[in-house]
Amino acid sequence: MADALSIIITLNTILAVLTVFREPRDIAATWAWILVLIFMPVVGFVIYSFAGRKLPAKRLFAFQGQDASLMEKKIQERVAAGPDPDVDLRVARLPRSARSLVTLFQRINQTPLASNNDVEVLTSGQAFFDWLKESLRQAKETINLEFYTFYSDELGHEIRDILVERAQAGVEVHVLYDSLGSAGTTARFFAPLTAAGGHAAPFLKRRFNLVNFQLNFRDHRKIVVVDGRIGFVGGFNIGDQYLGRKKKFGHWRDTHLKIEGSAVYYLQAHFLLDWNASALKKPMVVTADHYFPALPKKAAGETDLQIVTSGPDSDDEQIKMGYIRLIQLAKKRCWIQTPYLIPDDSTIDALRIAANSGVDVRIMLPCMPDHMFVYRATQYFASELVKDGVKIYFYQNGFLHAKTMVVDDDLASVGSANFDFRSFKLNFEINAFLYDEEVASTLASTYKKDMEQSSQQSIESFAKQSRWLRFKQVASRLLAPIL
Repeated sequence: MADALSIIITLNTILAVLTVFREPRDIAATWAWILVLIFMPVVGFVIYSFAGRKLPAKRLFAFQGQDASLMEKKIQERVAAGPDPDVDLRVARLPRSARSLVTLFQRINQTPLASNNDVEVLTSGQAFFDWLKESLRQAKETINLEFYTFYSDELGHEIRDILVERAQAGVEVHVLYDSLGSAGTTARFFAPLTAAGGHAAPFLKRRFNLVNFQLNFRDHRKIVVVDGRIGFVGGFNIGDQYLGRKKKFGHWRDTHLKIEGSAVYYLQAHFLLDWNASALKKPMVVTADHYFPALPKKAAGETDLQIVTSGPDSDDEQIKMGYIRLIQLAKKRCWIQTPYLIPDDSTIDALRIAANSGVDVRIMLPCMPDHMFVYRATQYFASELVKDGVKIYFYQNGFLHAKTMVVDDDLASVGSANFDFRSFKLNFEINAFLYDEEVASTLASTYKKDMEQSSQQSIESFAKQSRWLRFKQVASRLLAPIL
């Protein structure tokens, strides 16, 4: 019996090592998966089969075709005919710190600076959904929506019915949703939309695809583009909880942007790429004029920004690199809001260096979990960072879901990417990086108001936690690279 058990353990260990090292991955994730496979025989391999394998090469290639270059050329033509075609001059006018960030994204994400945008910051579900519904009802030609969560609840039905009405009126409607994030929402829910001539598809999902089913590599992006002129990007999804209607979470605190101007072109381009990679039998013509209408002769606004994406289709971790660069550029303040704090070593070092250099580094987190292991790991990293002078706040008025960063007086980021391994490496994400004093000031003022409903944590407050709670935090931290 002992010999048989020894053989099983040996074989399990060998198979675990061979399985994990079969695919290239970073060291932290490698060791985390080895722990799972060795200490959870059989069960660990089942978990790995659904959550550990990398995205198949054929699926990655779907994002790397010619569509991107064709759209880039189309956008360049539109910008050149717009009210302020000299983008290089706009870049030159930015502060030196901002120019370095623009250059970074131009090189690792092929993302030009989008100038002359009007940007409105939306920090409540009521404000966001009021604007969203009004924009959808006013659509004349096209509506493109992409959400991680599109629930079939009261709000979901309301948004879907508006889309049905616009499709019946002749508007071209496309909806892309993540099948795991939108659990419970099926093709039947979107049947009235498809019957009206609209289109809905799950992100990267294939029928009868159990062999290649993945729990990882989710479409966490939130993109809305109406008539190619109005765009939305940020943290809200579609569902009743985002209006504070779920007792579990209470008030939902999030941040979204409403954008008009040339930046909408880039939201549109990323939606088209995601749609064509998912709905292979119903591709959209990426160079169609009505997706990229001519810019008005008068500039929409004064805000300069870049739309940046990241995901497992690239090894560059573009949004994470943007976050790190923002932290490095901070001279006075770096204020962060995120529901999940599970940074890798490079991000931790950036935060520690900034805090120990005299920068006012603050991180605001929710006071409650929505994913237990993730929240315990978040608590662990918060307790470690506070030792280096990072100010940690727990938001008490419901659930904080905003993903924002404000640096000094003129740099900011708002989007879908959390401050964790999953958003950095595993999810498809999208953020707006903004170079504008007014937007930064608005976000900073919002942060201050949120602080009034938050409790600041200290080394002493973390030390008062029970041993059992700290054990759970440490154990969760070991699995951080794969949470």
